[in-house]
Amino acid sequence: MAANWHSFLHLLFSSFHVFILKTYSIEFQISRFTTGDPNIVYRGQAIPRVGTIELNNNIDYLFQVGSAIYSKDVLLWESRSGKQADLKTHFTFVIDTQGNSQYAAGLAFFLAPSGFQIPPNSAGGFLGLYNTSTADSLRNQIVHVEFDSFPNPEWDPKLEHVGINVNSISSANYTAWNASKHSNDIADAWIAYNSTNKILSVSWKYQTTSTSQENTTLSHQIDLMKVLPQSVTIGFSAATSEYTERHVIQSWEFSSSLDAAEPGKGKNSKKTWKVVVGSVVAGAVFIVVVISTYVIFRRWKSKKKDAKIERVSSINDDFERGAGPRRFSYEEIVFATNNFSPNRKLGQGGFGAVYRGYFADLDLVVAVKKISSGSRQGKREYVTEVKVISRLRHRNLVQLIGWCHDQGEFLLVYEYMPNGSLDSHLFGNRTPLSWNLRHKIALGLASAILYLHEEWEQCVIHRDIKPSNVMLDSSFNVKLGDFGLAKLIDHELGSQTSALAGTIGYMAPEYISSRRASKESDVYGFGLVALENMYCKNVLKLSMKKSS
Repeated sequence: MAANWHSFLHLLFSSFHVFILKTYSIEFQISRFTTGDPNIVYRGQAIPRVGTIELNNNIDYLFQVGSAIYSKDVLLWESRSGKQADLKTHFTFVIDTQGNSQYAAGLAFFLAPSGFQIPPNSAGGFLGLYNTSTADSLRNQIVHVEFDSFPNPEWDPKLEHVGINVNSISSANYTAWNASKHSNDIADAWIAYNSTNKILSVSWKYQTTSTSQENTTLSHQIDLMKVLPQSVTIGFSAATSEYTERHVIQSWEFSSSLDAAEPGKGKNSKKTWKVVVGSVVAGAVFIVVVISTYVIFRRWKSKKKDAKIERVSSINDDFERGAGPRRFSYEEIVFATNNFSPNRKLGQGGFGAVYRGYFADLDLVVAVKKISSGSRQGKREYVTEVKVISRLRHRNLVQLIGWCHDQGEFLLVYEYMPNGSLDSHLFGNRTPLSWNLRHKIALGLASAILYLHEEWEQCVIHRDIKPSNVMLDSSFNVKLGDFGLAKLIDHELGSQTSALAGTIGYMAPEYISSRRASKESDVYGFGLVALENMYCKNVLKLSMKKSS
């Protein structure tokens, strides 16, 4: 229903707008890019990340193409008067060669026909704008300014360069530039088109690595009216090849100015303006009625959402009162996991999957647990996990780095355990662990349970101690994890009756019958894990075979 109203209003205003007066100027300033911003459209590998645009979002960056464009078309010239727009844009960007001796391929600001899409097979030096079929096609209608970090011998000069390109992958004018010298430094770039003298100019400056010996300006005479259509798409495009580098847009300002055509002169002029004025008045009255109806409808809809918003706000307040873990945005986690790529999947549990991720700004490898969207129990465990483990501090407990519950997703970010879980070493096809390591693991797990039961301000009953929840770091130190079923109990109160929770086989018989979770029921689970750790076998399966 709401979507229909949005579509109707958009159609109404668009039609009324065109009927009365054409808009010839656009101006915007964007200092932070977010997922919900309707002004920016992301294509290919481009995504918003921590307030910036990552044009190539994969950790590997190989053969990546991404573009970010402004959602509205820009009018370059007006057909009736023949007048052209003056254009100005200023943006800040970073190209990070990541210390590599070889890197590729570059970043471009471009103007292209409305509806322009990334061509197939346009990675590498094509910068996501051309391919082998269109590189020098006479039908091209693309003007771009490129920061080209890889000189392609087929069409580029023999040096890294800034170039102005007109309907071709080959630069019409260029000057030397060095990507590695300015790697990871923030650059300011200014591009302007003067419609009077038909000059397209570009200048740039780095915040810390610019020198007076460098040329940082470039210009080219061009009549955009002769090489581009009346309306164009504007944006950024970047690509990599077998070599890698990062391309980041940090901010973007743009303005265009084009004087509207003067109204016709003569005896029909007054009649035309009477029609326009009458249309404005009638349309304005109609729009007021429609807006009033729409506002009433939206208020009614918003009341239904208030309860849900209050619940989410309550969760945020509860989490943020704790110290330690931080809240991540959904965009940050999507980028870190390469959009939850199957190649990053570490495992699948009862309430969700776990993915390996990497936060470049923190230089941190993490494990991200994604709760299944349809799991109510999983969401309850998510809340419990954050509330409990964020308050615990012990060398043998998994560290919770952060959390996120945006866009209907529930995500937990943990420190990454390179050696995985204990069960993968005990029951898998790996070489059995040495006795010294298994002894170390038993002591580490016992230390974690002692802290939970006796050494923290409250008694923490884990309720799900099993090998798959015993994680191992790079030195095979134990890190007990998964506190989604944990219960907090005052030390003087002892066990409490609750709903049965845990994993069949690792739950104490008296806990199953009484529903009373206690320290002793946790110790029972520890005992089974200790046996399995000692024999490197699943004692539950062995007991089932004997009983059968």
